[in-house]
Amino acid sequence: MFKLLIILPFLFSSVQTADERLQLLFDDHWEYSLQTNPLFATGQGDHRFNDRLPETSLEALDVRYRETLRFLSLMDNIAREELSEENRIHYDIFKIQLENSLRAYENNDHLLPLNGWWDYHATFADLGNRVPLNNRTDYENYLARLEAFPDYNSGYLERMQRGIELGFVRPKAVFDDYLASVAAHLVDEASDSRLFEPFKNFPASMDDAQRENLRERAQSVIGSIVIPEFEKLHNFLRDEYIPDATETIGITEVPGGEEYYQYLVEMYTTMEITPEEIHQTGLDEVARIRTEMMAIVEDSGFGDDFDSFVEFLRTDPQFYAETPEELMKETAYVLKMMDGKLPQLFKTLPRLPYGIMEIPDYLAPRTATAYYSRGSADGTRAGFYAVNTYDLPSRPLYEVVALSLHEAVPGHHLQIALQQELEDLPMFRTVAGFTAYTEGWALYSEMLGVEVGMYDDPLVNDQSNFGRLSYEMWRALRLVVDTGMHAKGWSRDEAIDYMAANSALSLHNIRSEVNRYIFWPGQALAYKMGEIKIRELRSKAEETLGEDFDLREFHDVVLLSGAVPLSVLEGNFKVWIEEIISHEN
Repeated sequence: MFKLLIILPFLFSSVQTADERLQLLFDDHWEYSLQTNPLFATGQGDHRFNDRLPETSLEALDVRYRETLRFLSLMDNIAREELSEENRIHYDIFKIQLENSLRAYENNDHLLPLNGWWDYHATFADLGNRVPLNNRTDYENYLARLEAFPDYNSGYLERMQRGIELGFVRPKAVFDDYLASVAAHLVDEASDSRLFEPFKNFPASMDDAQRENLRERAQSVIGSIVIPEFEKLHNFLRDEYIPDATETIGITEVPGGEEYYQYLVEMYTTMEITPEEIHQTGLDEVARIRTEMMAIVEDSGFGDDFDSFVEFLRTDPQFYAETPEELMKETAYVLKMMDGKLPQLFKTLPRLPYGIMEIPDYLAPRTATAYYSRGSADGTRAGFYAVNTYDLPSRPLYEVVALSLHEAVPGHHLQIALQQELEDLPMFRTVAGFTAYTEGWALYSEMLGVEVGMYDDPLVNDQSNFGRLSYEMWRALRLVVDTGMHAKGWSRDEAIDYMAANSALSLHNIRSEVNRYIFWPGQALAYKMGEIKIRELRSKAEETLGEDFDLREFHDVVLLSGAVPLSVLEGNFKVWIEEIISHEN
């Protein structure tokens, strides 16, 4: 393990005020986070550990668990009531994060490192896009990280092996095409590896001899070290893990699964709520959205025949791009149009730009419709909205507006980039990621497009508003099917049939999504629960303030504290309302 810089008891006790002790604790934990996760440090613009990978073994995780207990114990020595109002919020959020970390470990979350969404091998394969490569030192560091892959990989294999021993494993159903995501890196020539790409284009400052030396070393390291490790992972999954995977799909079917799922529900939603309560919320939302969808079905000349209208959307060629380039152009047009409308909705906008890219071929067949990849905190790398151009008949154009608003602006990029640029916050607050907040905001952002006419533009497909409702329905359906499969015994086919009967999503997307919920229990619940809370707070503000309600001010309240638990968001909202009312009186 790294030699950590830790708070000495006498130093901590010698600090005079509760606020000072809390800041010292935050600083210590931040340094601890950087040292134990060098990839995170690099992403934060701290380059001290650019030649290292995190330690991933069971022993390393046990040490981190005990360190988390230590930090929580130090928090108990700080009198919350003596803190400033702002620091009480920081204190509460930090404590929630520590407690979530402890609960995750105690519920064996670390024994399930694969969830089908940028798993560690896929993230490692993208290392060349996630680290600086501006000079020879950067390339030496990159090679050092490639050489460290065996230890990094073995830690994850050790954890999955322990999961097999305990029966705490993923379901067999989600591994149908999973091995392909690993096999894609088993290339015959090192130069064909995705990890070799940085050695095809060097900075101009490097001479030919340096380039050739680095290129030869890269071929050796990738060929003799990295590719064999990918093969080791592939063979472990094929020969050991998948054969011992569960036949059932519900996480509650594995030992300790009920407690684990309840933890996931509370962690992802940041709410004290049961799966049963979420299931009913989902049913209510499905009914509400279905009513709005039926109004469009009727206006489109299909009467009350929802199924025929959906079949029309799924099969008519006018709704589908013929080439990946066409889909990317449509996406670019929508986003550029939205860029011009942002000042109508927001007082504060981020400085960091964003770009769009296609999802890599080796991930596209088994990953989501799109995703957002955050930029670097030091502003040297833009954020990117990645679009899936695989299987174009499953990527309808009427979904492009809602999807783009969700993943880029005013959704994930706007929110995350703003959070990275916030000043006068403890560092941990600039990277905090509460899923109910971040995904709730992105879903709420889809609706903001209605208010600025994004779904009415004549150059945008005329069924885009139905696409938006279908996307909102998609998130409501998640509440029903995630809890259905993991708490109520639903089968995979029941979940697929329920989603197909209530949305215009393509069957390919539905199957991929249901697999995702099986693979990654609880995460999909965060979107709708977060969006419901943001809409609820906005409705209260509009009702309370009447003509004095300012949407741009409301969005500042939501965004300028960064990602927070929903309870903290509600507290911030109440303070804002009280200040406005007090000022008026």
